[in-house]
Amino acid sequence: MQLPDELLAIVRALSAVGRPRLVGGCVRDWLLGLEPKDFDLEVAGVDYETLVRSLAPFGEPDLVGRSFGIVKLRRAGVEYDFSLPRRESKTGAGHRGFAVTPDPTLSEAAAAARRDFTINAIAYDPLAAAIIDPHGGQADLRARVLRHTGAAFGEDPLRVLRAMQLAARFDLTLAPETAALCRTIAGAYGELAVERVWGEWEKWAVKSTAPARGLVVLEQTGWLAHFPEIAAMADVPQEPEWHPEGDVLTHTKLCLDALARLPEWRESDARRRRYLMFAVLAHDFGKPATTVHAERGGTLRWLSPGHEEAGGPPAETFLRRIGAPLDLIEWVRPLVVHHLAHHHGQSRPDRDQPEFSDSAVRRLARKLIPATIDDLCAVMWADHLGRPPFVSRETEVCIQALQEKAHALAVSDAAPRPLILGRHLLELGLPPGPHFKPILDACSEAQLEGAFTDEAGGRAWLQEYLRQHPVEKPTMM
Repeated sequence: MQLPDELLAIVRALSAVGRPRLVGGCVRDWLLGLEPKDFDLEVAGVDYETLVRSLAPFGEPDLVGRSFGIVKLRRAGVEYDFSLPRRESKTGAGHRGFAVTPDPTLSEAAAAARRDFTINAIAYDPLAAAIIDPHGGQADLRARVLRHTGAAFGEDPLRVLRAMQLAARFDLTLAPETAALCRTIAGAYGELAVERVWGEWEKWAVKSTAPARGLVVLEQTGWLAHFPEIAAMADVPQEPEWHPEGDVLTHTKLCLDALARLPEWRESDARRRRYLMFAVLAHDFGKPATTVHAERGGTLRWLSPGHEEAGGPPAETFLRRIGAPLDLIEWVRPLVVHHLAHHHGQSRPDRDQPEFSDSAVRRLARKLIPATIDDLCAVMWADHLGRPPFVSRETEVCIQALQEKAHALAVSDAAPRPLILGRHLLELGLPPGPHFKPILDACSEAQLEGAFTDEAGGRAWLQEYLRQHPVEKPTMM
């Protein structure tokens, strides 16, 4: 493993007083061929005070983790964690219900045994270029298996949600014995602080390469019951002609994986990846409540009329339950409610694609705020690609036509900004008051209809509107 020169110098200094090892995610990522981002070092054979003194020549040690045997050191904007091997014992409920005791005398195997999964229990000696793997983590990595390290795994229910997001991030399958252990602690979910639950879901949403793997883990462990909006989609039928893949939950899994493969999602920043992933997860939350077996075109079919609008409330409920920030809900809900907007174009016999009116696209952009039509199209593509082997050329044309129209109107990545504001009314000598709102609403409506496209045009339209709808100025007493 290639270490930064400054970190290698620190390791050499620590080797004079103890046994430094790289541990945790950085070793796992390196073995997977990924570039390690966070370097954590565990130093055995040394007491806390000696560890601090050994680090002092390289910067000001941060002793905020003293009770856990942890020292933080910031170098050139990068923070490194140095810790002593430690023992953990369960003392109470919840993620924080542990007594932690640093123990520099622990063996390599004993120190690694406290880690959650075997793939995270691999250590690396950077000076000897040697891998220390007492629990078989390398073999599990090669087999793409996520397996708990020991029986102590069951003491911390948060580790089940860690299994969910790790399986999704690294395309892993859960070992049967680990799934069985997780089922025995399903009742401990209520012990978890909501901010810890959100932390694992956020990693799932931002870092997944195979997000459906995370939902499979929840199914295998019995933990899907803690997220009833997702669980409700299981076994909800869909019309086989349009959805040959199966029920709504199966469709959702395929959509999630399709989103993770889209270059647009992979190249987005973490914030956008997060709300797009949750929007795709929730896009069919309305189907369990709306699915019926009814006649269409003389044939009985499985239909879900109005499921887009019906999906808004359960999407919000789910996100609140897992502790999502409120601004995320504001992004996700309109994407769920409008995820079939591409089917609302008008067919024309002289064209091979639907026609979206300028005003309809501008209005859609306004309804999606703070999300955008580009965001919505990403959700639509994921939805379309989540129906293998079915491919609808008609759907593809609809999405492309909507996005092209939005780009032509310059509203693909932002809603149209109101061109006429209250200050324009003040400039015309109108006194402020409740009469401003209907005037500004009329201006906004006219702008969406294309009556004007710039501020000068808006001013002219406003003056004509006021001539036709004069505002009575209050008399002075």
